[in-house]
Amino acid sequence: MVKNIGFVSTRFAGLDGVSLEASKWGDVLESGGYNCFWFAGELDKDPDKSLLVYEAHFKHPHNLWIHRQVFGKTGRTTSVTDAIETLKNILKVRLQDFIDLFQIDLLIVENALAIPLNISLGLALSELISETQIPTIAHHHDFYWERNRLRTNAVREYLHKFFPPKLSHIHHVVINSMARDALVRRRRIAATIIPNVLDFDNPQTIHHSGYNNFLASFRLKPSHKTILQPTRIVERKGIEHAIDLVKNLENSPYKLLISHQAGDEGWEYAEWIKNYALERDVDLRLPKKPISSPWHHSKQHVNGHSLWNVYAHADFVTFPSLYEGFGNAFLEAIYFKKPLLVNRYATFVSDIEPKGFDLVTMDAILTAKTVQAVRDILESPERTTEMVNHNYEIAKQHFSYGVLRNQLDAIMERTVGRMDAAQKAAAYGRSQETDDLKIRPQAHQFAYLKN
Repeated sequence: MVKNIGFVSTRFAGLDGVSLEASKWGDVLESGGYNCFWFAGELDKDPDKSLLVYEAHFKHPHNLWIHRQVFGKTGRTTSVTDAIETLKNILKVRLQDFIDLFQIDLLIVENALAIPLNISLGLALSELISETQIPTIAHHHDFYWERNRLRTNAVREYLHKFFPPKLSHIHHVVINSMARDALVRRRRIAATIIPNVLDFDNPQTIHHSGYNNFLASFRLKPSHKTILQPTRIVERKGIEHAIDLVKNLENSPYKLLISHQAGDEGWEYAEWIKNYALERDVDLRLPKKPISSPWHHSKQHVNGHSLWNVYAHADFVTFPSLYEGFGNAFLEAIYFKKPLLVNRYATFVSDIEPKGFDLVTMDAILTAKTVQAVRDILESPERTTEMVNHNYEIAKQHFSYGVLRNQLDAIMERTVGRMDAAQKAAAYGRSQETDDLKIRPQAHQFAYLKN
C-alpha cells in the first residue's frame, strides 16, 4: 500500500512551471491522505520533509561543466563520460538515502527524466528505478527534442535511453496532446495526459495585507494602472510583444510589470528587453526582489509577498509566449479573473482554445486590430466582467483540482497494482533491465575539474 510519496527533480523552488505544478500535485495527494516528501538541488519545501542534495541542481558546478562539454557539440572525451558517471553514482546513493529516510513507497519524477538539464540525475534515477522496481510516475513537462539548444549534442545514446527511459514499471504523464503523440512516435512509449491545473473549486481570497510589499517591490503607487507579464524573462516568452502592446495603446497610463526575475537561461535577453522598453518609452517595472511561490513553506525564507499579490492587483495580463508546454500563467490569469492577451502557441491551439475561452488572441504579430480589442476591454468594465466569469467556469470544468485528483487516483491504482506483481518477480533475481541501462563502469573522482 502506498503511503509515502517522494517527489524528485533538479529544483522545487520559485515560480518555474515544474515547481508550481509539482506543488499542486502535492496538495492534491496530501488532501487524499498521502505523505509527500521532496528531493532536489534547491528547495523551498518543509525541511522536515525534504532532502536537499546540491549535486541534483542543474546549476551545480559539476553539472554545468558537463553541460558545456556535451551540448552544442557532437563528440565527447572519456573524461566527460567519466564525469557523468561519477556524478550519477553520487546521486544514485543520495536517492537511495532519500527513499530509506522517508520510507518512500512511490516516486514522482518531475521533468528530470524528460529534459537533460542534469544528465547524471536522469541516469541515476533510471538505474535506481530499474534495480529497485519502485513504483514511479514520470511527469514530463517538456522534452529535449523541443529545445533547439539541446538538439546538437554529444550524448545521443544517453538521451535515447534515459530521457525518458522505457521501463515497464514507470507510468508516464505528459501535459499536452502533442507531447503524448511525440512520445509514442519517437519512443513507442504510451503516456497519460494530465493538463496543468488550479483549485478552481476554491476561488483565491485576495489578502490585501501584502499590498504595500507589492507596491514597494515594483516601485508603484496605489493610483498606478498595471499590465502584468507573469513569466520568467526568457526569449520564448515573447515579452517584446507586451512592450509593443503598451506602446501602441498610446499615451497609456499603464505600467508594464514582469513578475519573475531573469537568470535561468542567461541575462542577454533580459538586457535586451530593458533596452527595448526604454527605446519605446514604455514604463517597465521589474521586481526588486524575488516573488515567493504561493506554495512557499513557512519555515523557509519569505520574500514579503507572493505571486498571488501580483495577479490580484493587475488590470490586464499579457501572455504572448512563442512556445509553452502548457501555460501556467494562462490558468493563473483565469483563476484571478483577469482579462488577457494570448499568442496562439501550438499547445494553446491544440488543447486549450477548443474549450471555448473568451480571449484576445494574436498570431505571432501584434496587429492594430488586436491592440484595439485590448483597448476596448480596458475601457469596458462590463465586457471584462462577462469575459472573466465565462473563462472561470470553463477552466473549472476542464482544469480544476478535481480533474487532477480523478486522474491521479486512476494512475495510482494501475501503477501500484502492476508493481506488486513486478516486485514479487524481482525477489527471484535482479531485473535484466538493469544491465541494459548501464553504459560505463564507475569513475572514482572528478578528474575533469583539473582540465
